This record gives sequence, structure tokens and C-alpha cells, in this order.
Amino acid sequence: MDYKELANLIFPNVKDSSYYEEKYPERNLKEGAMVVRFAPSPTGFVHIGGIFTSVICSKVAKQTDGVFILRIEDTDQKREVENGVTGIIDALKKFDLKPDEGMIDETNSFGDYGPYKQSQRKEIYQSFAKKLIEEKKAYPCFCKQEDLDNMRKKQEDAKLRPGYYGAWATCRNLGLDEIERRIKNGEEYIIRFKSPGNPEKKIKHHDVIKGNIDFPENDQDIVIIKSDGLPTYHFAHVVDDHLMRTTHVIRGDEWLSSLPIHIQLFQALGVKIPKYAHIAPIMKEENGAKRKLSKRKDPEAAVEYYSKEGIPADAAKEYLLNIANSNFEQWRRQNKTASIDEFELQLNKMSVSGALFDMIKLLDISKAVISRYSKEQVYEMADTWAKEYDKELQNLLEENKEYSLKILGIERGNEKPRKDIAKWSDLKDNIEYMYDNRFLNNKIDYVYQNINDQEEINKILKEYIENKFDISDDKQTWFNKIKDVAEKFGYAREVKEYKQNPENYKGHVGDVSTVIRIALTGRANTPDMYEIMQVLGKDSVNARLNKAIS
Repeated sequence: MDYKELANLIFPNVKDSSYYEEKYPERNLKEGAMVVRFAPSPTGFVHIGGIFTSVICSKVAKQTDGVFILRIEDTDQKREVENGVTGIIDALKKFDLKPDEGMIDETNSFGDYGPYKQSQRKEIYQSFAKKLIEEKKAYPCFCKQEDLDNMRKKQEDAKLRPGYYGAWATCRNLGLDEIERRIKNGEEYIIRFKSPGNPEKKIKHHDVIKGNIDFPENDQDIVIIKSDGLPTYHFAHVVDDHLMRTTHVIRGDEWLSSLPIHIQLFQALGVKIPKYAHIAPIMKEENGAKRKLSKRKDPEAAVEYYSKEGIPADAAKEYLLNIANSNFEQWRRQNKTASIDEFELQLNKMSVSGALFDMIKLLDISKAVISRYSKEQVYEMADTWAKEYDKELQNLLEENKEYSLKILGIERGNEKPRKDIAKWSDLKDNIEYMYDNRFLNNKIDYVYQNINDQEEINKILKEYIENKFDISDDKQTWFNKIKDVAEKFGYAREVKEYKQNPENYKGHVGDVSTVIRIALTGRANTPDMYEIMQVLGKDSVNARLNKAIS
């Protein structure tokens, strides 16, 4: 028996690797186009770090006219959860991340380089493993788990590096006759890669994010095909990235230590090594120290958190771009209304050590993003969210859609639009005072400010209702009338006048307008009061001010 016969004995009905090389040819893309993939395992929880990776992959693919692939790495089937693939697909949909190729449900995919689920590519991996066996670069290993455990104990007792390498690789040098005999006897085996590495030597590599790095060569004879015929992650990702013609492997830096193995496998297969970009994890500050954002400790680590809170996908993606590239913030200041598609992400400008997650910053960005939406967009997005998470808000919005649209249109579309809504879960509190059936029928806790004498408040409100308020006034006339009320009761018409001679006045026009605002809405801080009155209308304004007086 020779090695070709051994390969045929192990994989008797597997196509030659040349078949797959022809089936999945080089992609016909323009120069510089990036082919990238998000390749999660369907083990349940989708971490915001996975969305971070997907945002980066989607962005660089789009800006280079490349391809963004969703590939599912499900070779570790013991850890797989029911509907795990669906959970990943749904998470990407929630963030409006649309792969150009990949899985569309638990079993189906689209694209010319599939299947995109590793458990459906079993024969492809076996084909390339067969090639390695033929070339004496891989071999069957019959060691049982008990043997491996005993070997590890001996290594630990001798204070040696644990693993299957060198003299410890007991099946590496088995004769072909013995291998044939043991296979035909039905002994269980796995396939190991025969590493040519020497840990005394170093490999040098340029990571697109980390820069120039070097590692000791790998000398471990790693498993490439398990006893169930499925590959390990190490082997599967190399075969997949080669055949899918991936140009850049963008992944978390927890895989950085595996790079020597992966480079060796690419070299052993005789194929081009893609560029690697290892992303530092998103960090959290705690007690003055940094740690990884944890799915156990931090609710914001879960994709579901953003859905429940109602943070728009646009805002979350914009925030992630903000922490991906430090120059994004300056770009946004210079391009206030531009789509994030116009920003050019640069992998070599990503943080080497990991960006800090800042919820305050995220919510500020979300306010700015929502401020750029039209009233119709706000209505549709908020209503869609409310249908799932807040029926009371849904009823509020839908009981009179046209009126709700008017409310949502206040201070929208201006040069300086309102920025008081950070997420849809905030919206009800921000608008419910505008609905008469809630405001007029409920007890309002009026908390007045500089002017807080009830008799003085009533005088101001009566004067305004009886002699000044006219719903048809333009904005300047409207404000001049509030100044008239202020002047009548001893308040300065202008804030500047009051600051120059405070002893001459009780206060200023701002104090008087605040009385009207609180009486009208029950709040000291609201969007533009003139616009609020225009939306409420004459009867509602009168009813509200009279309620405050009574």
C-alpha cells in the first residue's frame, strides 16, 4: 500500500480536490474588492461583538464593491442550540446587515460558493484531507482519549509543554501495513495534520490591524478531521476561506494565537493565504480597570438588549463605526446629514487594544440619528417597535395617526432639529403629555420654577388667555405677546435687560414663558412651545391653561 491507496481506503468515494477548485473559481471582481465573511457558531447568544465584526465586514465589502458572506461554522455540534442559525440571521436583520451570500434559514442559502453551512460541506473537507494524506502531510491517529489523558499527565509531571507533537505524536510514524490493518479491523480514528513546524523558529506575519507580529512555528499535529467525519474549526475555515476566495479574514483577536496553525495549513494545501485582520474586543471600564464586555455581566452585550430598548439599527451601527475608526467622529461633524455609507472605514486605523463601550455616547449618537429622521420614519419605526414591546405606546400612536404625526413633526426638519429621543422606549414619556385624553383627565404635578407663587402664576395665565393668546399669530407676534405679559407684571422683556439691571425687575420673559410652558405641558423642558401650541390647537391650549389655574 502507498499513500494514495491509504487516502482511497480512508475516503473511498470522495471527489478529487481539483473538482472543487474548478467548481469554485476565482471571483470576477475589480481590483481591490474585498471578500469577507462573518462566520459564527450557532451556539445561542449573539454578542454585540459579533455585530461589530459584521458591521466592519459589511462596510469594507460595500465600499470596495466586494462580497460579504454569512457562513455558519457548526462543526462542534454538541454545543449547537435549536434554531441557532435563525437567531444569527435574525440578529443581522435587526441591525439591517444584509450579506451578499450565505445562509437564509436553518438549512438553505444563496450564492455560488455554497453550501455556507459547514456541516453541509463534509465531503469538501474530506477531499482536501485526502489530498494531504496522499502528500504525506496528514495521517490517521488511533489514540483513544484515555491515551491522550495519560500522555498529558506525563507531560505535566515532567513540566513539558502539553500536546501531540514530536516524540509524543505516537501515531505519526506508524507503518502503512499497520495503519491498513487497524482501519480494516474497525478501530476508530481521526485525521491529524503532520506539522512541519519547529517552535525554535518564528513566523513573521503582517496583520492588517495589529501590524507586524511574530510567533513560534506550530509543531502540534492538530486534528483536522474528527471521528464523525466532520472537520475541526482550524481545518474547515482554511478550506472554506480558500474555496470562497476570501481576501480578508476579519475576526476576533482571541484567534490570533491560532494563526501559526492556519498559515501552516494554507501552505500545506499550496494555496494563497488571505490577509488577516484581528479585531480587539469591545471593552468595559469597571472600578478603574478594563475588561471585556461580558454577556454574563453586561445587558448591552446581548443583541436583544438593543431591540428591547428600541435603539435604532442605524444608531447602533453608527456608534460601532465610531469605536471602529477614531476619525469617524470628525467625519460626522463635517457631514452631519450624510449616510454612513459615505464614510470610508480603514482597517489599519482600528484600535489595537480594544475600544471602550460608552452607553452615554451611544445614546447621544442615537439622539442625533433619530433627529435626522422624518416624522413618518419616526412614526413607522416607533410603531413597529411598540407592537412588540409597548402596547400602550402603540395605542397612543395609532388612535389618531395624523395627530401623532404632527406631534412627531415638532422641531423636525429644522437646521437644529430636536434631540430629545434616544430610543423608542423613551418616546412615550416624551409625547404622552400632548394627548388631551391623558393630560386633561390626569392629575398633573405642576413644578414651577423661578415664579412659584400660585397667585402670581394665575394672574400671568389669565392675562395670557384672556388678552394675548391667538392661535393664528406668527411666531414673532406670539412671542411679543408673551413679552407684553412679562412687562405688565414687572418682568424684563429681554433676558439681557434683566441681567444688566436685575434690581429693576422680578425676573425676565424666560421666567414667564416657563410658567406658560409648565401649565401647558406639565414640564419645564419640552420642544418648541410655539410649535406645541400649533399642534394642540386653540381649544386644547385654553383647556390646559385653565386646568393649571384651577
